[in-house]
Amino acid sequence: MSDPRPDLFRRLEDPSPWDVLIIGGGATGLGSAVEAASRGYRTLLVEQVDFAKATSSRATKLAHGGVRYLQQGNIALVYSALRERGLMIRNAPHLVRPLSFIIPAYRWWEKAFYGFGLEIYELMAAAGRLSLGHSHVLSRAETIRRLPTVKQKDLRGGVSYHDGQFDDTRLAVALLRTFEDQGGTALNYTTATGFVKSGGKISGVRLRDEETGREYEVKARAVLNATGIFTDQVRRLDDAGVSEMLSVSQGTHIVLDRSFLPSRDALMIPKTEDGRVLFGVPWHGRVVVGTTDLGVPKPVLEPRAQEGEVEFLLHHASKYLDRPVGRGDVLSIFSGLRPLVKAGEGQSTKQLSRDHTIVTSGAGLVTITGGKWTTYRHMGEDAVNHLEEAAGFAARKSVTAGLHLHGWMEPAPGAAPDIEHVYGSDAPAIAALAHTEPGLEGLLHARLPYRRAEVVWAARHEHARTVEDILARRTRALLLDARASGEAAPEVARLLAAELGRDEAWQKNQVEAYQKLVQGYVLH
Repeated sequence: MSDPRPDLFRRLEDPSPWDVLIIGGGATGLGSAVEAASRGYRTLLVEQVDFAKATSSRATKLAHGGVRYLQQGNIALVYSALRERGLMIRNAPHLVRPLSFIIPAYRWWEKAFYGFGLEIYELMAAAGRLSLGHSHVLSRAETIRRLPTVKQKDLRGGVSYHDGQFDDTRLAVALLRTFEDQGGTALNYTTATGFVKSGGKISGVRLRDEETGREYEVKARAVLNATGIFTDQVRRLDDAGVSEMLSVSQGTHIVLDRSFLPSRDALMIPKTEDGRVLFGVPWHGRVVVGTTDLGVPKPVLEPRAQEGEVEFLLHHASKYLDRPVGRGDVLSIFSGLRPLVKAGEGQSTKQLSRDHTIVTSGAGLVTITGGKWTTYRHMGEDAVNHLEEAAGFAARKSVTAGLHLHGWMEPAPGAAPDIEHVYGSDAPAIAALAHTEPGLEGLLHARLPYRRAEVVWAARHEHARTVEDILARRTRALLLDARASGEAAPEVARLLAAELGRDEAWQKNQVEAYQKLVQGYVLH
C-alpha cells in the first residue's frame, strides 16, 4: 500500500487560505481542531514531531475533576472538569471508562473527613447530571477485600469514590481520526517556522516538512497556537520581545506488574510528604504509580526522571503496599511536563492553577495554554470562540458536547477492560487485516499484547511514521514494558519499512534511535 503522506502535503499547494490553522498536535490542539472542523471551518493542524509526543502521552491516565483542586478551593475548575469527564465517557466509551478509587484510612478521623469531602465531589458531578456513582465509607474488611495488597497494619477502613480512566494517546488518535472524519487535514513532523504578515496582521504560516526538508507557505484566516510546553517559543515567532507565560513542572510515573495491586479499584493516597495526591492505577494489565511535581527550567521533548522522583515514588508505593517496591520491579518509568500559567513570583508549581488561559496578540495570533487532558473539549470550544472573534467570523454553534469520537462503541455490559478495546469499532477491521494479510496475526513480543497487524494499521490509518510512533503512542508498549518494547523494535521497523517504502539502512537507524530512547524509560 502506498504512503498516504504525499497526498496530504499536496493539499498545501492549494493557494486558497485555510479558515483555521492550528499549531500543536497534543490534546489541546486536537480538541481545538475537532471543534473547528465540526463547525464547518476548513482546518489544517500541524505538529512538529508526532501527535501527543510530549505532555499528552505522559499523563496519569485519569479523566477526573481533580480532588486536589477541590482541596485548594478551585470549585469552578472542578465543576467544569467533572462535566467534561462525563462527556468523555459518553463520547468515547471505548477509551474512557468509570473507575472506582479507594482511599485507605489509617487514623480514626480519616474515614469521616475524606468521606465528607468526596460526597461534595460527587454532589458537584450530580449537579451536572454526569455523576458516576456515590462515595462510600468502607470497613477494614471490605477495604482489604478490594485492595488485597494494601498495607494492613493500623488500617481502619477506607473511602471509595468514582472518577474516570482513559488511554491518553489512544484518545489523541481518536481525536485525530475524528478531525479527519470532519474534513480536516492533519500533518505530523511538520514544523511552523514563522508567520507571514500583511498590514501587521498574521495572514499565513511558513511550514517545513521534517521528513523531506521542503518548505511551504500557506495562507490562513485564523491561527491558533496550541503548543503546550512550547507555547512561548511559538509566541516569540510572532513577537520576539514577548514575556514568558509559562512555568514548567515535571511529573514522573513508574509502571509495575499487576501483582503489586491485583484489583479493579485504584489506590489513592490523599496527601504525600510534599502535599500532593498520589495514585496507584490499574491500567492495561499493569499498575501506574504517580505523580511527582518538580519545577524544571525549560521545556524539552524527552524529559528524564530525576533520582529524587524515583526514590519518592518507590518510598510511597512501598509505604502503602504490603510488598516493598524496588528498582528492579519497575517495568517502565516516564516523565511529562505540565504547561502551568504563571501566577506571580514565589509560588511552587503545585500551587499553580490547571485552568487554561487564552490570549490574542496584536497581530492576531490566538494562544491557548494551561489546562488538563480532562478539559480538552471545553478548551477547544473556548479557543475556537476566540478564533472566531479574532478573525471576524460569524459565530457558529459548538456541537462537540454530543459528538461521538471515532471508534465510538458501547462496551459490552460487565466486560473487563482490555487492550483491544482501544480501537472500538475499528477492531473488526484490524482483525480482518491480521487474518487476510500473511504474517500479521502473531504478537510483536511475548511480553506485550500487540499484534503485527496493529503496526500496519497505524501506518495506513493513524499517521505513524517511526518505530517510536508505533511502540510509544499507537501502542503503549514503551510504557507497559520498556525492555520488551526495545526487543520488538526490529520487527516493527521491518513492518513499517514495508509500508512506507524504506530501505534496510532506514530500518537500522530507526532501531538504533528507538533502543537509545528506551534507556531513558528503564531504571538501571
